Amino acid sequence: MTEHPGNAPVAATPPRRAASIRRTTTHDSNRPEGLDGLVAHVASGRDLLTDVRGQAIVLDEARIEATVDYNRVAIIGIASQPPEPALAALAGKGAYSGFRKSIEDLLPGEVGSHTIRAQLFDDFPAAVMGNGRALRAEGVKIAMARKNALPVDLCAGWAEGGTLVSGYSDLGPPLLVGPRSPALAGEHDPLAWHAFAPLAAHGTRRARRTDLWEEDGLGRADCFFRDSHVDRHGVETVIHEWRLLVAFDPDERRFVSVSADAGPLPYPECPASGGSAARLAGMSIDGLRREVRRSFVGPSTCTHLNDTFRALEDIGMLFDRLAAIA
Repeated sequence: MTEHPGNAPVAATPPRRAASIRRTTTHDSNRPEGLDGLVAHVASGRDLLTDVRGQAIVLDEARIEATVDYNRVAIIGIASQPPEPALAALAGKGAYSGFRKSIEDLLPGEVGSHTIRAQLFDDFPAAVMGNGRALRAEGVKIAMARKNALPVDLCAGWAEGGTLVSGYSDLGPPLLVGPRSPALAGEHDPLAWHAFAPLAAHGTRRARRTDLWEEDGLGRADCFFRDSHVDRHGVETVIHEWRLLVAFDPDERRFVSVSADAGPLPYPECPASGGSAARLAGMSIDGLRREVRRSFVGPSTCTHLNDTFRALEDIGMLFDRLAAIA
């Protein structure tokens, strides 16, 4: 286990703006039965409008609860609020590869709805997979792949000859521990984030915040993403963190500019992938999830940053709601 300097994490959540929408989501994975037990996963989120007077109005809320067998990579059970009986068909199915396709098949139109629940489903596989950090931190072998079959050049972190690939061992990827994770919700605004429970030891969290507003005729978005892990002593540290600043044309629904600032990341090769954000300029907001999966690949990219890009597809719908209400 090695500590690395890296970049500092975002220290606090910014105040909510008047005439804005804030979307927050969290995916929490805990192991109440111990490291060799099932993963209890809770995903939740909220869209909150802050009107011109500063009054808060909840626009959308959702929650997903799942039990996952991490070793078998299988869903034991899953349910959601708003309720969806069709999810019962996911029992026994894969929690990672193929999960998004299963959602598309079971719930036609869900992906294109741009709702909180749809975003929670989109983040589900990567967030659950991220709980492997709990095993790696305790020296438990992670069954991934033989070293000669690793996903080399999948992203900047997996670059050929890089820290991860060179340091990969029988226990899995090299373990570099990030800085302590600052609290997401501050004391000054109880509505800054939706309600979520503290993580237990060996828990992991994937958190997102997107603030959306209009300024000088353009849509603006401030997007924050963090993965974190709580060790056996209850200390929460950052695994991955990115922040995006976005400008877009709300009429043409195209990006004008996107910049990415790296927070703490696990390997020294990772921050350079932030340059891929500039490629979004001129691209359409609509269909972004599909386009990112198709074209943002290789060692100039970051899979976690790509997921953050994908979440930007929802800002078109959110901006339309803001324009109609605020």
